[in-house]
Amino acid sequence: MNTTKDYVIGIDFGTSSVRSILVNAHSGEEMASSEFFYPRWKEGLYCDASKNQFRQHPLDYIEGLEHGVKDLLSQINSEVQANIRAISIDTTGSTPVAVDKKGIPLALHPEFEDNPNAMFFLWKDHSAVKEAEEINRLAERFDTNYLKYVGGIYSSEWFWAKLLYAFRADPKVEKACYTWVEHCDWMPYLLTGGADVSQMKRSVCAAGHKALWAEEFGGVPPEEFFSELDPLLAGFRKRFPDRTFSSEESAGKLSQEWADKLGLSGEVSVGVGALDAHMGAVGGQIKPFYLSKIMGTSTCDMMVAPTSTVDGLLVKGICGQVVGSIIPGMLGMEAGQSAFGDIYDWFKNLITWPIKIMLTESSIIDNETAFKLQKELNDQILYKLSNEAALLPLDENAEIAIDWMNGRRTPDANQLLKGAILDLTLGSSAPKVFRSLVEATCFGSKKIIERFEEEGIPIKGLIGIGGVAKKATFIMQMMADVTGMKIMVHNSDQTCALGASMFAATVAGVYSKVEEAMENMGQGFSDEFVPDMENNRIYNLRYQRYQRYCQFIETESSKEIIKQ
Repeated sequence: MNTTKDYVIGIDFGTSSVRSILVNAHSGEEMASSEFFYPRWKEGLYCDASKNQFRQHPLDYIEGLEHGVKDLLSQINSEVQANIRAISIDTTGSTPVAVDKKGIPLALHPEFEDNPNAMFFLWKDHSAVKEAEEINRLAERFDTNYLKYVGGIYSSEWFWAKLLYAFRADPKVEKACYTWVEHCDWMPYLLTGGADVSQMKRSVCAAGHKALWAEEFGGVPPEEFFSELDPLLAGFRKRFPDRTFSSEESAGKLSQEWADKLGLSGEVSVGVGALDAHMGAVGGQIKPFYLSKIMGTSTCDMMVAPTSTVDGLLVKGICGQVVGSIIPGMLGMEAGQSAFGDIYDWFKNLITWPIKIMLTESSIIDNETAFKLQKELNDQILYKLSNEAALLPLDENAEIAIDWMNGRRTPDANQLLKGAILDLTLGSSAPKVFRSLVEATCFGSKKIIERFEEEGIPIKGLIGIGGVAKKATFIMQMMADVTGMKIMVHNSDQTCALGASMFAATVAGVYSKVEEAMENMGQGFSDEFVPDMENNRIYNLRYQRYQRYCQFIETESSKEIIKQ
C-alpha cells in the first residue's frame, strides 16, 4: 500500500478501563486518544476481594469499545476517518467467559445478566485455586507432560481452572455454556459479526499461554485429560479448535452492524487479538533477550528469542513459552508478578482509611470541602511517600516485606501464598514501610530474572513500560539498583494500544511483518536508569534475608494447606 494516508486503531482493554488510540500507520503519530472507565467495575459490582472474586460484565467492554472509537472519530477530520484501514485489540488475560453456540456471553441473556459466574473472570480472579491444583496433580499421571510449555505449573489465573470452577459453582451456567472463550478472542469475533462460535479465530497467544494449547499436542490436551479431571468437562475438548492464529492475521472485516454503529467503513480489517502484555511488548519495541516489563497493577515480564537459539529449552515456573505469541516466528516467553502497583494502592488505602471514613463525618468542615481534601490527599500520598522514602538511608537491617499480597505468579505459581511485612519496630514509619514494599516488588522482579538465567536464557537488559515506569522515578531507580541492570523506559504512554495499532498496520498490509511496523511506528525511549553498584551490594545482602523469609512463609503455608 503506497500511500501515507493510512490510519489504524489500537484498542487496549485494561483492568479498569479501555484505552483507544488512532495512529498514522506510517509514522506512528498519535492522531487521537480516548479512555473509558468501566462503569460497573468502578462501582465494584460483581466483585468480592475477600473471596478473590473479580468479574466484569460484557456490557462494560461493549460500551467502552463503542465510546472509544466514536470519541476518536470526533477528534479527527473526514479525510483521516475515510482512510482508517484496520483495528486490532488486546485485553487482559486470562479473562474468559461462558458463551452459547452463537458466541454470546451468557451475561448478555436476561436470565444471567446479574450472575457473576456468567461474566468474564478477570485475570486477577483467584477463586479457582482448588481447580488449578487438581490440574497440576492430574498432569503428573500422564506420560505426555501437558504442562511443559506453561512452566510446569498451572495457575488459578488461567483458562481451564476458571472454567471448571464456574461449572462446579453454578449448574445453570454449566448447562447453558457451549464453550469458554478469552476476552481477546471474543472482541474481534464481536466486531466481525460472528454468529457461530466454532468459526471464532482463537489467538495462539492466549491459547498457548493460558489454555495448554501446543502444536506438539495437536491442540489442547486430549479428551481423557479433561474427562478425567472432572466428568463435567466430558466432550468439552472438541469445542476448542485445534488451529490458532497469530496477531498479524486478520479475523475478518468489520461487520455492517458495527461499521454503522461506529461510523466506519465495512472494509476496515479486524486483527486477531492477543493479551495486553504481549502487544504491549511490541508497542514497547521489545528486543531479543531484553526483558520487557509492563508495570501496572501487576507486572508482565515478556521476552522474545529466535527459535533457533533456544531450541529445546524449557523454562520452569514461568507463565509459558509459545512460538508467535509476541512476534510471529519468535519464541515468546511470559513471567510476572500477581501484584505490583496493586501493593502500593493497598498501602495507600490502608493508611488513608481514617481520611475516607472520618472527613465526611467532620463537624469542622463541610462535605464539599471534605471531599476535595480527601481527593487531594488521595492523589498526592504515593508521590509524597516516594519522596520521603527516597531520603531514607539504605539500611541493611531495615524493615523488609514479601510481595505476595495477591499470591505468586512467577517463579512457580502459587496463589495461596500471602504477603508479609517483617522486622517492624515502634520506629517504623509510613515511608519506611512503603520503602520496604517497593523493595519487595523489586526483589520479586529479581527472582524472575534469576529464574530465566538459571534456565539458560541470558538477559541483556530491561525495558520499562507503563505508568509506573514513566512516572515513578523512585521505584525505577530502586529496580535498577536491586537488579544491577540498566533499564530503558519506553516513551509511549499507551504501549499496549500502540502495539495493537502496529499489528493493525500489519493486518492492513501497510507492513509485511510486525517488526517493520515496530521500526517505523515506534516512539523510542525517553529515559534510562543506571544501577548504583554500591546500593546493589547492600540490596544483595537484603535480598538474602528476603529469600529466607520467603522460604519460611512458603513452608508454613504448605503446612496449613496440608492441615486443610
